[in-house]
Amino acid sequence: MDEPVERVDDQDRVLGVVVSRRQAIRESWLHRVAVTVCSDVRGRILVHQRSEQLSRFPGLYEVMVGGAVDVGESYEQAAARELAEELGIRVLPCLLFTFLNRSGLSPHWLGVHETVVPDAVAADPDEVAWHGWLTEPELRSALLEWRFTPDSHEAFSRYELRRSLGRVQALCPDDPAAEEAVPWNLSR
Repeated sequence: MDEPVERVDDQDRVLGVVVSRRQAIRESWLHRVAVTVCSDVRGRILVHQRSEQLSRFPGLYEVMVGGAVDVGESYEQAAARELAEELGIRVLPCLLFTFLNRSGLSPHWLGVHETVVPDAVAADPDEVAWHGWLTEPELRSALLEWRFTPDSHEAFSRYELRRSLGRVQALCPDDPAAEEAVPWNLSR
């Protein structure tokens, strides 16, 4: 099934034009993708291997769970939907930052979220071939040794940079730790 997406401009503004994701990728039209870095209460990060049946990056590993933002959805709504579809969990992840990602199959705006999830997740076998929890040092090693999607490398390096600078802030209205409600847009 090829999902409809909304085209956006180089400032991430919706243009009011709906196209198929396949067409957006083929024509290199900007659209939105929402991903979430999932950790557990011990700080380990969920890593998964994509199913071999998937059309995009089959069998590659990912640091984030996510997918295209549907027509009319916000980044946060798309991230929550993808977590429910792929891992069987219902949470509202917090948007950390957006950036214009030029790695992968075509350029797209990527909204990076984070959330804490239970240790036990019900991964959809049509989407996820394997999943496991890695500490940050284990993940850094895996990123060098395993085959990860281009988005995983780009987004996680930006995520780590923001964390090392102390500039990762949640953008959830219910999060008392959120200092401001302005997305960290690393491309501007």
